[in-house]
Amino acid sequence: MPLRALLLDFNSYFASVEQQLRPELRGRPIGILPVVAETTCCIAASREAKRFGVKTGTVVADARELCPDIVFVQARPAVYVEMHHKLMAIVDSVIQVGEVLSIDEVACELTGSWQREEVIRERSLMVKKKLRDEAGECLTCSIGIGPNRFLAKTASNMQKPDGLTVIHAADLPDILYPLKLEDLNGIGRHMLERLNRHGIYSVEALCAASREQLRRIWGGVEGERYFDRLRGIEVARPPSRRASLGHSHVLPPHLRYGTGAWSVLSKLTQKAALRLRAEGLLASRMSVRVSWHRHDAWEHTARFTPMSDTLGFLRILAGLWAERPAHGEPVKVGVVLSGLAPATQETLPLFDDGTRSPGLDSAFDRVRRRFGNDALYFGGAFLAAHEAPMRIAFNHIPDQTTEADGP
Repeated sequence: MPLRALLLDFNSYFASVEQQLRPELRGRPIGILPVVAETTCCIAASREAKRFGVKTGTVVADARELCPDIVFVQARPAVYVEMHHKLMAIVDSVIQVGEVLSIDEVACELTGSWQREEVIRERSLMVKKKLRDEAGECLTCSIGIGPNRFLAKTASNMQKPDGLTVIHAADLPDILYPLKLEDLNGIGRHMLERLNRHGIYSVEALCAASREQLRRIWGGVEGERYFDRLRGIEVARPPSRRASLGHSHVLPPHLRYGTGAWSVLSKLTQKAALRLRAEGLLASRMSVRVSWHRHDAWEHTARFTPMSDTLGFLRILAGLWAERPAHGEPVKVGVVLSGLAPATQETLPLFDDGTRSPGLDSAFDRVRRRFGNDALYFGGAFLAAHEAPMRIAFNHIPDQTTEADGP
């Protein structure tokens, strides 16, 4: 079974970018925050901070307790996206990029002579050298190579930072036995609990389970696919379809009141509507979520005829916002558009109900594309003009045209 896949994962990406661009941070434990506030948590940590147990999701107070010398840095998503494109160009100049999986992870297909270990090892070392020479010494990566993408991903995690690991079919399954179940891609907390309920507590036990057992545990064909992945078989991935699109934001202290929170929600909704149109989609549901420190989060959803109109979304948002409970200072708000469908499938109503404004949206979008996203926006977002900046989700790289800072 030949080597078919290579996966490259940049180490501690957000923190490494900051250390590369700010030499005074090199060698120091740093935590990346979405907003500078004691109530928030780290969205990334440098390798130095990770040695103390600081990781994604560690709250500021806990991070300080674990690592008293930690330095907190506010995230700069636009900088990370710009660096991402530079790094992708460097990688692609040596090994053709097959698929960008996230802002810090890329997969490459191996064909022909590149399936020979000595050839792809040489290419991988060339990538590392070129990244060091052209991007900087802090931007290291771990590379995994294997018979399929699953095992290449597993290999990339086996030697960090700056590793290069190859898994051959002949190494299976023994090479996987030292790993924990949660080290394998696709096994999160809930799946781990499910495996444990079926008597599987180790990777060795997982590999020994039959195809039928894994089908029962996973509750369907995905269990069979996992069985094949463990054995180096490349499993065809079913086509994915975006299910939702949205934004959330931890409110800074000066906006933790009704009008301030509404202004942030207005900005988030306008950003989501712009992205929706840029991707050629319509939405038929909107969900609003509000969180407080001492109360359970509240969420409410509205359903409507599929549309992509900013003004229509803002009217629906106002109706949802009016139903929120009065719990005092909100600390986080979010909006999600779902029920997505291609705009080409839109069925226009027989009679105009006054909720649509396509000409207005077209004019807005043209102005924003030419002059920036803060050039023109609905006034409800005024107080939040400098809040809720670009965010980077796990599998979504923001578009610098539609998601740059600005309402």
